[in-house]
Amino acid sequence: MSTKRLVKRMGLAALGILVVLAAILVIRTLSLPPAPEPRDPAKPHAIDIDRAAARLASAIQIKTLSHGGEGPVEGPAFLQLHDFLATTYPVAHQKLTREVVNEYSLLYKWEGTDPQAAPIALLAHLDVVPTPRPEAWEHPPFAGVVADGFIWGRGALDDKSSVLAILEAAEALLAAGFEPSRTIYFAFGHDEEDSGHQGAEQIAKLLGERGVHLEFVLDEGSVVIEGAMPGVREPVALIGVAEKGFATLELRAKADGGHSSMPPKGGVIARLARALDRLENHPMPANIRAPVDGMLLALAPHMPFGMRMVMANQWLFEPVLIGIFASAHNSNAMIRTTTAMTVVRGGVKDNVLPQQGRAVLNFRILPGETSADVLEHVRAVVDDPEVAIEVLETHEPTAVSRTDAVGYRAIAEATSQLFPTAAVAPSLVIAATDSHHYVDVASDLYRFLPVHMQPEDLDRLHGVNERLAVADYQRMIDFYIRVIQQSCADQAP
Repeated sequence: MSTKRLVKRMGLAALGILVVLAAILVIRTLSLPPAPEPRDPAKPHAIDIDRAAARLASAIQIKTLSHGGEGPVEGPAFLQLHDFLATTYPVAHQKLTREVVNEYSLLYKWEGTDPQAAPIALLAHLDVVPTPRPEAWEHPPFAGVVADGFIWGRGALDDKSSVLAILEAAEALLAAGFEPSRTIYFAFGHDEEDSGHQGAEQIAKLLGERGVHLEFVLDEGSVVIEGAMPGVREPVALIGVAEKGFATLELRAKADGGHSSMPPKGGVIARLARALDRLENHPMPANIRAPVDGMLLALAPHMPFGMRMVMANQWLFEPVLIGIFASAHNSNAMIRTTTAMTVVRGGVKDNVLPQQGRAVLNFRILPGETSADVLEHVRAVVDDPEVAIEVLETHEPTAVSRTDAVGYRAIAEATSQLFPTAAVAPSLVIAATDSHHYVDVASDLYRFLPVHMQPEDLDRLHGVNERLAVADYQRMIDFYIRVIQQSCADQAP
């Protein structure tokens, strides 16, 4: 066969392969379900939102602070909040059993009528973070002000609003004569901002000792947000079905020290700097995996055709997606175990060579990876026997919860009813919540806060001018009413 004929056949074969590949891409893209038609807004439940907002504002005034383990628990403030809740929600406190766990956390039990139905739990936390710059706030962080259509103050978003909205929902349902078929727990920890070991962890342990296994738990987490995904015009409601783990590691280096006038080559700080530079420039590998791949598929019908094709064919376009996600720090956290350098300590005086130094790094671990993977990565990248590496604390990432189960259906349906223009999708929560303490006592863990936010509003969480729109608080109360109702109507066998 002549060379010319061989080249022609190879060209035809390549063209055939491209045609087949293009056909596969288009067929997979067209196989995606169409974007759902916009729904009419659900008829809202009757809620006296002005009074409800005033009650939340009053709760914000109670300084239930968590100090990150650097100070004692603000015990009197938590007990004051307990009393406030009992006085403010008398019907719920009469009909539900309430138990104080480990002095400051609360566990409520709303007995169901069907003892065979698996119970559920709605989670929130009583504590809030401090406010280092109160003078920068438009309204003082603990004044509990309702103004300009917002409830202002620390805890308005994170997370007293959930505590009170859950109890508001219970009061409304009880007043209407509602009886849940499955038992419902309300679990309010007091130290979520300090990892939840004394609150949520103890509540989960108590439930486990009593043989309670929950169908699902719902905790704070992702929100309804604008501009979350390129190509999606609608607001996106992200329901967290998995949560990253974390590993905190310490790097230590030692040297003889001495006078700064006679410095040897290298030294403690230089050695640590080299190690940190290597870790900064050699992050853990990126992957598009569950639940992020499921999020992209769920959002694909809302995108233009070209982007739908990319999302429907992740097997081919994963490098492109990784490049897009890696270009911004917030989306980069969705596709890899991240490396954060949080503490560096070394010398004590400008003319003294330090004898020792330390650096602390916090890794947020992607589902599918482990703290052991992180340690192996750090040792390989640092590659210096003179740098000691110690694991200070770890918590493994959670498994990915089901999207075809009772909990997800109830949350997604309630979300669609109250945010009818939003695209609902499963997602990965990159921060830690109390829900991970329930991994051994619940079949599924979900994380969602029914609040409509703009990207710039995210900085208010743990930041300045934390606030919640009164309209969002009304939807939040309505959301919990609907989740309770629908989780009882949709019981697992």
